[in-house]
Amino acid sequence: MTIAATLPATKLTPDALVHQLEWRSATKQFDPARKIDAQTWKSLAEALVLTPSSYGLQPYKFIVVNDPALRAKLRPASWGQAQIEEASHLVVFAIKKSMGEAHIARYVDRIAEVRGVSTESLEGYKGMMVGSLVNSPKAARIDEWSARQTYIALGNFMTAAAMLGVDTCPLEGIDPAQYDAILGLEAEGYATVCACAAGYRSSEDKYATLTKVRFPESELIQVR
Repeated sequence: MTIAATLPATKLTPDALVHQLEWRSATKQFDPARKIDAQTWKSLAEALVLTPSSYGLQPYKFIVVNDPALRAKLRPASWGQAQIEEASHLVVFAIKKSMGEAHIARYVDRIAEVRGVSTESLEGYKGMMVGSLVNSPKAARIDEWSARQTYIALGNFMTAAAMLGVDTCPLEGIDPAQYDAILGLEAEGYATVCACAAGYRSSEDKYATLTKVRFPESELIQVR
């Protein structure tokens, strides 16, 4: 029996879920002395890998920047935001540029490998994906489509982190082109979309104690 067919080993209570989401904040000041331990980080990395994407195509890559020298170079390309250097981990979310038929074929090969089926049995699925994403008007906007998939990963990562008591801060205030140059992504066929700092908030982060401001549920959620 596969893991997917079994019941979850643990289940968060509804109150615990809301509590952790209330606790979460876009951390402005991290405690540089506190690092995410290896086991917790392994789970967060798995959360990135397990992120859902359209067709399951995963048109992205996650670059974990640990090198302090690289972080120092990225900070000026991030409006000087301190989180870049102070956080325990920094994840850069990048899309595969101009994703095309080769990536789809590689994904089909991976399905066959993991599920123990023939690639021939997946030709229909492959043809459907190629028709929808490559041989259609959507191909002209494929990078935009891939970026939307990447934001699903960002949200999944931040939520998973909150459930584990790890702080995060999504970072769109960056210069993607500079990130690409510093990290050598263009040569690899990838392009930066956004980044996310992860670690533990500083006791001096005054924003962490502020009450969240949201419009009322009745205004944001409609039931029809």
